[in-house]
Amino acid sequence: MTAASLLAHWIAHLRDERRFAANSLEAYQRDVAAFLGFLQSHLGGEPSARALAELEPRDLRAYLAHRRQGDDALSDRSISRALAAIRSFYRYLERRHGLANARLALVRGPKLKAPLPRPVSEGAARNLIADAQASAAQEWIGARDAALITLLYAAGLRISEALALTGADRPLPDMLRVSGKGGKQRLVPLLAAAREAVERYAALCPYALTSDAPLFRAARGGPMTPRMAQALMAELRARLGLPSSATPHALRHAFATHLLANGGDLRAIQDLLGHESLSTTQRYTSVETRKILRAYRRAHPRA
Repeated sequence: MTAASLLAHWIAHLRDERRFAANSLEAYQRDVAAFLGFLQSHLGGEPSARALAELEPRDLRAYLAHRRQGDDALSDRSISRALAAIRSFYRYLERRHGLANARLALVRGPKLKAPLPRPVSEGAARNLIADAQASAAQEWIGARDAALITLLYAAGLRISEALALTGADRPLPDMLRVSGKGGKQRLVPLLAAAREAVERYAALCPYALTSDAPLFRAARGGPMTPRMAQALMAELRARLGLPSSATPHALRHAFATHLLANGGDLRAIQDLLGHESLSTTQRYTSVETRKILRAYRRAHPRA
């Protein structure tokens, strides 16, 4: 079996069995396809299954060094992502095709410092909602944009989770069942403000929000996409003078950070966000600690 066919089988496995999101599939396929393309020139031909099993650590290191060169050189973070994709591919080869290569585990990626979440402030969140409502060319689009931003901030949803809602989810309940990464489900409480914003949008929407159709619609009636939501936030932050970090995901960060600042329990926030590891949620404590230290340095007479 050729490397290309093994790649195709792996991607089908991630899509059909692991239920990976489209963006994740695209990134995994791109990273491993680039690796296999390098091997074709590095080894003098398309690598076979046997060649993949016999690769040496120096071959993988040569690929990583290659990706650090040229105009499209990868950053440390992108190198780590590519290495993670290759390792995932090899785990699949061992489990499904018996092609083991433990030697490649000797290759280490660059050490990364995890970036802290960059939430929007409470005031910025309110301004985003208000400006989304007021600045749209059509009333129903303003109501849609305000409802989406309110939902992201009030429930801590990922943009993909919010845009996956359908007409069948209306009227939104007090506790919304959300399908997150890897198909994992969780229950998220919804504030009355979020439910009311969605109902206001639904009442104004010119398209039938049937049970099998997307809840959030584009101007021409198709599904609203993550790219559209990103563009919306880019327009809003430009008008409001917010930094480039004010993205849809920053509203999810704000949800967690503001809950924590107001006494929210870390374990409960972990469940609300759908984090598998508590260490992922603990990053938000660093954000709050940094905020406290800034206030201390501004206010203390001896700071």
